[in-house]
Amino acid sequence: MTPVPRPRPRHPVLDHPSVLPFAHRGGAADGLENTAAAFRRAAALGYRHFETDVHTTADGRLVAFHDATLDRVTDVGGRIAELPWREVQRARVGGREPLPLFEELVEEFPGVRWNVDIKAESALEPLVDLVHRARLWDRLCVGSFSEGRIARAARLAGPRLATSYGVRGVMGLRLRSLGLPAAVRAGAVCVQVPESRGGVRVVDRRFVRTAHALGLQVHVWTVNDPDRMCALLDLGVDGIMTDRLETLRAVLTDRGAWV
Repeated sequence: MTPVPRPRPRHPVLDHPSVLPFAHRGGAADGLENTAAAFRRAAALGYRHFETDVHTTADGRLVAFHDATLDRVTDVGGRIAELPWREVQRARVGGREPLPLFEELVEEFPGVRWNVDIKAESALEPLVDLVHRARLWDRLCVGSFSEGRIARAARLAGPRLATSYGVRGVMGLRLRSLGLPAAVRAGAVCVQVPESRGGVRVVDRRFVRTAHALGLQVHVWTVNDPDRMCALLDLGVDGIMTDRLETLRAVLTDRGAWV
């Protein structure tokens, strides 16, 4: 089946000659998610689009980390928002790797583009401040489950900031794909979604066509099975986020789509 034609990228952060391969949390399959070591490995494998998440410590430092607490993946516990950076930086992911400040990652990987999920309201202004200071306009796309949080980031940062849809925007787009009237926020450059949610399919050919008709790229998370990767590529999705970096690279290489 012929894939749906892809729209031209609306923003430099999406400018890529083929399907966008995202290293989800740097490649979380080895248990060292969102660490500098994980991102270094992704870079060595040829990835140039990284996905990460941000929280802030009690003293306002912007940390690349997924969970609100340290408990699941580090050797210490506690809520990041309630701990100062001097304590958070002692934690080790997998008992080995320290948590990085997002600003340090930006500096270490100057050729990389970032997809950043703002996990907490407190992280919004520090992230926007970093975008201004480090001039990250062409290197960063902001997402969140909260449509309101994304809209606030866009207002603070201005029209040069690339954003995706939150849950409400995704729901509106899905309703439109089913032929039902629904409002969607203007200004987004992409929609980032799971293949399905709660047993309900999100990404199908109608969804991709509807997004593309609005000029939006479709990025799907988190896909680790090669057969699912191929099925989504056949639908015409524009990006895949994966924990299994070698698997996605092999699939794209086989299809002549790894650049």
